[in-house]
Amino acid sequence: MKQPPLRPVLTTPRLVEPIWGGTRLAPWLDLPHPYPERLGESWQVFEGNLVSSEPYVGRSIADLVALYEGDLVGSRTLQRYGADFPLLAKFIDANDRLSIQVHPDDAYAHTYEAHTGFHGKTEAWYIIDAAPGATVTYGLKKPCTREEFAAAVADGSVEHLMAHVSVAPGDVIFVPAGTIHAINAGILLFEIQQKSDLTYRVYDYGRCDAHTGQPRPLHLEQALQVSQFAPAPHALVPPLSLAPTRDLLIACPSFALERWNFAQPVTASTDQGSFAILTVLDGCVQLVTDTRPLTLARGRSVVLPAALGTYQLVPQGKAVVLNAYVPDLPQLMQQATTAGYSATQLAATIRQLP
Repeated sequence: MKQPPLRPVLTTPRLVEPIWGGTRLAPWLDLPHPYPERLGESWQVFEGNLVSSEPYVGRSIADLVALYEGDLVGSRTLQRYGADFPLLAKFIDANDRLSIQVHPDDAYAHTYEAHTGFHGKTEAWYIIDAAPGATVTYGLKKPCTREEFAAAVADGSVEHLMAHVSVAPGDVIFVPAGTIHAINAGILLFEIQQKSDLTYRVYDYGRCDAHTGQPRPLHLEQALQVSQFAPAPHALVPPLSLAPTRDLLIACPSFALERWNFAQPVTASTDQGSFAILTVLDGCVQLVTDTRPLTLARGRSVVLPAALGTYQLVPQGKAVVLNAYVPDLPQLMQQATTAGYSATQLAATIRQLP
């Protein structure tokens, strides 16, 4: 049976209420009352999210990928991952500090966690808001051995091994798989990551689960296998301005993230190689295609199929939109070189991972 033509895809976010969640995210997203008591995460775009826009209502993103394959995810994505939606976009509100944790890379995930269907987890954070003095935990202060690290976890001194990075609104932090890290209290952020929920909890400050009264489980054995026991360089990523309204915030083999800041209509076109995830951070925009326009308020995300073609974003006043996609790194490097950036500047923002 012939499928309906592809259109922009809206989904119903998945809301997560962890022990460290806060009260800022629900009103920021303009969710209906009553608000969740501890909303920590809103999974904006994930393969398991149900679609809320016509003509796909009730199906999941994974269902659409199975139906449309490369027309949805793009030729480059299809070649790398098959009929898979490989990214996850979310908001996080850290009212309290998250556990000290680490994520595996693709090789480990596909070998030892294949039953989950997840990839490894390299991620990046865009800081939306941060309390004065807010920090993220990022790598170690100095190198140590696996045995020294395990001993520090056992005796409760592991926090003294960790390095910290101060953050402010607009900062971008890149977290490759294997980097021991934690988001600390007072931070609201957007995260783009590989499709994965593989988190190996190293240390949780002795907290207990509110429902069970028991300490949350740790995953030290797996963490010791995947962690980098050395300082993690270059946490903060400098943006590259590729056009007056377009900044490249971070790019790696798994994803790229751009910030579009504009007050006039913007005409763009999807890349046949990849889908795009547009997320409105500020203002309100109308997405205009050859079908019915969609109004996207702050906190709304939409998936643009690779085969969509030309579209227009019409802001109501000023708007800030994030654009996430699976990149062609050589093409991005060429664009940044043309914009006048040096090889050193390119390497700081366009990360080539093993």
